[in-house]
Amino acid sequence: MSRLGELGAKLYRGEVGYDFVGKRTFWYGVSILITIAAIVGLGVRGLNMGIEFQGGAVFTTPKTSVSAAQAEKVAEEAAGHDAIVQELGSGGLRIQISNVDTTKADQIRPTLAKELNVDPKVINAELVGPSWGEQIANKAWTGLAVFMILVVIYLAIAFEWRMALAALIALIHDLTITVGVYALVGFEVTPGTVIGLLTILGYSLYDTVVVFDSLKEQSKDLAKQTQYTYSEVANRSINSTLVRSINTTVVALLPVAGLLFIGGGVLGAGMLNDISLSLFVGLAAGAYSSIFIATPLVADFKEREPQMKALKKRVLAKRAQAARDERVPGEQGDDEGDPQDILPGEAQAAVVGPRTQPPSRGRGRGRPSGKRR
Repeated sequence: MSRLGELGAKLYRGEVGYDFVGKRTFWYGVSILITIAAIVGLGVRGLNMGIEFQGGAVFTTPKTSVSAAQAEKVAEEAAGHDAIVQELGSGGLRIQISNVDTTKADQIRPTLAKELNVDPKVINAELVGPSWGEQIANKAWTGLAVFMILVVIYLAIAFEWRMALAALIALIHDLTITVGVYALVGFEVTPGTVIGLLTILGYSLYDTVVVFDSLKEQSKDLAKQTQYTYSEVANRSINSTLVRSINTTVVALLPVAGLLFIGGGVLGAGMLNDISLSLFVGLAAGAYSSIFIATPLVADFKEREPQMKALKKRVLAKRAQAARDERVPGEQGDDEGDPQDILPGEAQAAVVGPRTQPPSRGRGRGRPSGKRR
């Protein structure tokens, strides 16, 4: 068995573990700071909306010797707006200019043809209206709202409403961080970005449901025992599924990282950047929230119940009593020990120990102590 497998087995059996739930205040603080940074970035820099949402013109040129940087400068001077230029596999260029109407596009085409040394007739121009992007955005918001409602209903039925609420908070947390990273990085928001954002919701929810399912199994008849509190059972559920969550997240992140850093960074494929960045950030945030946010929130919600409060009180009282009972007699100079620290029956036998030989009835009877005279 590999070391990771051995660690997973020990985590599952509860032999080792990290106190995620016990340190939840720290992780809540980390999440709040990340979320604030994302919101500030979104408010200060805003999203770099693509041409599909703002409207504009897309010019496609045949093979040319002019570089993308030079073409971008030419396009911005001709249009008076920011331009995005991408190199195509055929050697041509794809030039996007936002907020351009038909009249302006007809004026830009001859300028581009002259500076790029191509025939104006071979430059393909496509106009994109902002209404199309607005329709996509509205449908995306509708799909997101429907998804959230269905998720809450399903989790409330399959588990309970506290888990549904915690999962909803975790999903909002993941979306906020992903959108904030887009604003800070400055990547263009395209329909591919919307697809990526909607896709990460499923991945984020998957890890959360895995932990919730383990928690549901381990918390059955929890109030009938006095060994563990709900927070401790929740923490054990996280640790027992920790290796599985890490494995699934790493396996999912590897191909996405290939798309982002190789396909988008090295090859310069713009559409891959749009999808892969949202997937990469969303997957990482989803794995984080399922461990550090969703399950600790469930523990917080549950331990506000009177039944769980009473359970925690009984568990702590029993442990305090056990700690007093386990004190070794005589460690404070009293050979006899404190009678209250010794359990009757079994505990007293454990301290004194069984006698290996019964005393003889006649042995030593009537004999004085000391040597015979």
